[in-house]
Amino acid sequence: MEGIQIYELKRMDLRGATVIDGFPSVGLVSSIVANYLINALNLTQIGIMDSIYFPTVALVRDGQPMNPVRIYAGPKVDDRDQVVVFISEFQPPPNLIKAIAATVLDWAQDARCNLLVCPEGLIVDAREEEADRSVEVYGIGSTDKAMDMIRKNGITVFEEGVITGVAGVLLNEGRKRDFDVITLLSEAHPDYPDARAAARAIEVIDKLLLHTELDARPLYEEAERIEMQLKNIHHQTEVAKKPSEPPRPSMYG
Repeated sequence: MEGIQIYELKRMDLRGATVIDGFPSVGLVSSIVANYLINALNLTQIGIMDSIYFPTVALVRDGQPMNPVRIYAGPKVDDRDQVVVFISEFQPPPNLIKAIAATVLDWAQDARCNLLVCPEGLIVDAREEEADRSVEVYGIGSTDKAMDMIRKNGITVFEEGVITGVAGVLLNEGRKRDFDVITLLSEAHPDYPDARAAARAIEVIDKLLLHTELDARPLYEEAERIEMQLKNIHHQTEVAKKPSEPPRPSMYG
């Protein structure tokens, strides 16, 4: 779509890099993963994506205005995989999703990046709220090479279902262009930011990348805090729902 553009704020050699899609998804898995990678790998903002169709807002952090869609990257370091992260502060409306995905892939190909990874949330039964719940991550790739990477890293293949949003379009575009795209579907609750699902996605991404040594423990700690808050809210709601009992007669008047 005409009107969606990427502006580079800093030039960086990105040949062979892995691109991470951080547009919001179920349980905000992709957003949490993107923010984690930017902080953990100390990535630098190198560009923005902008459009006349984007929300007319500026995000302000540490006294600095920021575009709602930003691009971060780190320099090449020894034998470590170079990482690029697209992060968005808003959920793209349906009429922009195809254009956004095509623009991301155009840019990744022009920069000669090797792989695009989309961490997504996969809706699970919301009744499972135990802090020690097991989170499964499934993978699907756009090419035979991407599928080989999934299988070699012991990731369960996503066999049946529908993948929506930017991640779904990137898969289709990657298949059409013969570009390696991997979507990781981490079981997540749709009603709140699921840090536990994001932590599992980080662990799987760490398998796909070389020597990044990502530590997902902070996300698990955040998940426990969020889950404890939700349990307290749930308990308070249940208490509030109970009908108040009439006063019992007292022998003391």
